[in-house]
Amino acid sequence: MIQFADEAVIKVSSGKGGNGCISFRREKYIPNGGPNGGDGGRGGDVIFEVRRNLRTLAHLRFHPNFKARNGGDGMSWNKYGKDGEDVVIPVPPGTILKDKESGELIRDFKDDEDGTQFLYLKGGKGGWGNVHFKSSTNQAPRYAHKGKPGEEKELKIELSIMADVGLVGFPNAGKSSLLTLFTNARPKIAPYPFTTKVPNLGVLHVDENNDIIIADIPGIIEGASDGAGLGTRFLKHISRTAGLLFMIDCSDEHCVDSYALLVKELEKYGGGLSEKPRIVLCNKIDIDEAKDRVPQVREEIKRISPDVPVIAVSVMARMNIGEARTAIIELVERMERTHAPGQHHSSAKTDSEGSSSDFLATRSVDESMEVQFPGAES
Repeated sequence: MIQFADEAVIKVSSGKGGNGCISFRREKYIPNGGPNGGDGGRGGDVIFEVRRNLRTLAHLRFHPNFKARNGGDGMSWNKYGKDGEDVVIPVPPGTILKDKESGELIRDFKDDEDGTQFLYLKGGKGGWGNVHFKSSTNQAPRYAHKGKPGEEKELKIELSIMADVGLVGFPNAGKSSLLTLFTNARPKIAPYPFTTKVPNLGVLHVDENNDIIIADIPGIIEGASDGAGLGTRFLKHISRTAGLLFMIDCSDEHCVDSYALLVKELEKYGGGLSEKPRIVLCNKIDIDEAKDRVPQVREEIKRISPDVPVIAVSVMARMNIGEARTAIIELVERMERTHAPGQHHSSAKTDSEGSSSDFLATRSVDESMEVQFPGAES
């Protein structure tokens, strides 16, 4: 099966500080020059940096070891050793750093902007040269400090995609087709189940100042929480969305039970997914049998979730697509109004006056977001 790099284990090491130098001034006509050994250089730090152009953790899987440079040793004539070069580890937005052994959360990059740096391990300090130890009673010190050692840690890196709306549905419900219609993303589309094997992102352009990021994940099937199909491995990628967009395939004779089954799988997964605001799209109403099933499906959904909007659409025939688009925009704007400042999930462009969505204000969006994740095609 095609692997999507949303997890990686890496080993990071900061640099050792350079040793101090033991040296004495040797110069003609100066018989007792005294000590002049310089200090060792500082070891390099381990730094994580957010890079918006990254989509997966594949670069960490293939290069799991990161080591900063050691500091240079001190030299005579009070020359300091060279500081060790830092190692900078690029990660995509939404990356989570955890200690591999304890599982302790170290840093969550969900709200960090492009270029944000996080200093994780500091390099060891350089040792003092013997010039620091001269005194009236010790005019020729013959010792210096060694550099402090660096630190070494093993980390588990996880990626949770940053999006505003997540698509949820069974295989072949039309999620990828909807993503293609609303955005410039081009995920693989075919008339058989599990065409989508990895998450995809697309940008829905609201106006010249605002965009909404939509995430499409592989289809869920009954028993996914127990490992059936592709399981619930990718559900974490919609755990930070403002809301969910359920796609129901009304051409399926069992579509009446689809909504209840999807909600059940989300409840089993946990993480608050089943409590997120949602919209339900009853798809494929261009087929007569599917259109006839919509009232039953709507009645069943209203029985379970009375306040959830239900819209009958046809992605292929573009029926009621404008109504669905408006509902998605209203969902995100409603979440903006209900979230307090500083508790934002993801972002889109904002205008110069700051009057546009604060909920979408922590990350800029560009056309490069509208791509399928690498490795989706065999």
